Amino acid sequence: MAASMGTDTAVAMSDKGLGETQPTPYERPRMSQHVPASLSAQGLTAFLHEQIPLTRAMELRCVENNAERLVLEAPLAPNRNHLGTAFGGSLHALPTLACYGTLWAVLREAGLDGHVVVKRTDAAYHAPVTGKLRAVCERPSAAESVAFLTQLKRHGKARMELEAIVEGAEPGNPAVKFSGSFVAVV
Repeated sequence: MAASMGTDTAVAMSDKGLGETQPTPYERPRMSQHVPASLSAQGLTAFLHEQIPLTRAMELRCVENNAERLVLEAPLAPNRNHLGTAFGGSLHALPTLACYGTLWAVLREAGLDGHVVVKRTDAAYHAPVTGKLRAVCERPSAAESVAFLTQLKRHGKARMELEAIVEGAEPGNPAVKFSGSFVAVV
């Protein structure tokens, strides 16, 4: 026997009677606490700093989020390695977060509330980054977004393949090419 307790918990009957509160197998906070309330550059930066503490240490900030792309930046100093270039972990985290933000934007614009998780990633490192780190994730096409949202509404989860780059010193030659498979669950 279960009764709603305002969260995902159940009151269990035991040999001694009522009163033992047992967590359900999928107990978690409401999804809206894990989706940015605002998709403005400032709102997304604040959300990332609150929910993913690493982004504060990286001094990451969203500088652009619009219908075409999402751009994240971080200074070199807190993200450098022993050679004075950008640390590989930072070069992987930044485009991962740009893709996360892009998928959150797709969800929020569709009026949906859900979790975003990473399923698979791949990164190819082509050149060292010796200055500001800048990751760019182009928004999925309208057709890709519609197919994703249809699947999400039908099955409660859907996967989207996203790509991002970390810009290099020379325009048109990315320092890092990143791809990943991201899953949203509603």
